[in-house]
Amino acid sequence: MQELPDCLYEGNQPTLITPSSPTPNHSLYLSNLDDHHFLRFSIKYLYLFEKSISPLTLKDSLSRVLVDYYPFAGRIRVSDEGSKLEVDCNGEGAVFAEAFMDITCQDFVQLSPKPNKSWRKLLFKVQAQSFLDIPPLVIQVTYLRCGGMILCTAINHCLCDGIGTSQFLHAWAHETTSQAHLPTRPFHSRHVLDPRNPPRVTHSHPGFTSTTTVDKSSTFDICKYLQSQPLAPATLTFTQSHLVRLKKTCAPSLKCTTFEALAAHTWRSWAQSLELPLTMLVKLLFSVNMRKRLTPELPQGYYGNGFVLACAETKVQDLVNGNIYHAVKSIQEAKSRITDEYVRSTIDLLEDKTVKTDVSCSLVISQWAKLGLEELDLGGGKPMYMGPLTSDIYCLFLPVARDSDAIRVQISLPEDVVKRLEYCMVKFLDGKDNEDENSRAK
Repeated sequence: MQELPDCLYEGNQPTLITPSSPTPNHSLYLSNLDDHHFLRFSIKYLYLFEKSISPLTLKDSLSRVLVDYYPFAGRIRVSDEGSKLEVDCNGEGAVFAEAFMDITCQDFVQLSPKPNKSWRKLLFKVQAQSFLDIPPLVIQVTYLRCGGMILCTAINHCLCDGIGTSQFLHAWAHETTSQAHLPTRPFHSRHVLDPRNPPRVTHSHPGFTSTTTVDKSSTFDICKYLQSQPLAPATLTFTQSHLVRLKKTCAPSLKCTTFEALAAHTWRSWAQSLELPLTMLVKLLFSVNMRKRLTPELPQGYYGNGFVLACAETKVQDLVNGNIYHAVKSIQEAKSRITDEYVRSTIDLLEDKTVKTDVSCSLVISQWAKLGLEELDLGGGKPMYMGPLTSDIYCLFLPVARDSDAIRVQISLPEDVVKRLEYCMVKFLDGKDNEDENSRAK
């Protein structure tokens, strides 16, 4: 894997793109689902397009879309209360950089098939003292020798989730290619997710822990272990036929979705490859869109964080020595718990600022594969590649550009663990694993 060449910037870079007409000037309240510490990072997307769009066109359309999505042109700050974040909708503008890199689209695909440190050159690094000082929207467009371009965006996760970022990016594309009004207008208010007064935590929430308590029963902090050493990305693509075959390992005893089957398989393979203690309790945290699970449903166009993390948990021995049915059943039960009352209880729980997401013994899966991200067309066609700019210890289910039925699984692990994970993830394809699963299920 070769390192990408440096980006060449001309003139004063970057520029600030402000809304093309006046926008409201106020503070935007962020819900408890927006501003808890687990989301204090930027979602970084990378798109590779074979045909480029001029920087002037992209800047003009961005300026127009920021009229509707004006909080993206604001700045995140700590509220007067001192414990919550809010958006100062001041119209300062989004960061936009343009650069040139002396490679072709094919060079990029061949030189760097997986995220690596040199990809970071493709997103302008804003010099800031803290995460809060970085503008919520940072964009770099890098033009390539072949006439293609790479688009990288960093969007503050406190402002929106994956569905919200997809909504915004498609709105930008709409402004670039059409004179018509946006088909979906953004809904800005987060007060629909206000905590109750007084807060009522009515459910158990195993996906969270408190900084004031120490779990002495945990034998091994997986997160600290992974972050203490060099990591390498594992990327595995599952085609439609692979996914159908995987789901058949559950049939006919248990009907399941593609996500449930792939998440169960990934969770088991992850635990096997890390060689975790058999008596250890491990968790799977996965995002569940709750926009339509609330009563009433969240308004159309709601782009804030409209998901909660469902939590499945089991002992390692039951996960790896049993069969996929056990893992799928645990995931289905965790998903079924996400009701209106469960979401309200989560929001109320997060009023306690000592509560944090428990990643010490968890695999976290974020679903990017069904958000329409790979459909983005800024006027030159859909991307030939779409994915994250960096790879993390959290697992992503990614779309495969130009193959809507396939899913790419990406996660970073120590190099020796990556090899074991890849083996565990693909061994079911030889057929023997299927026979073993089915025989154990009878």
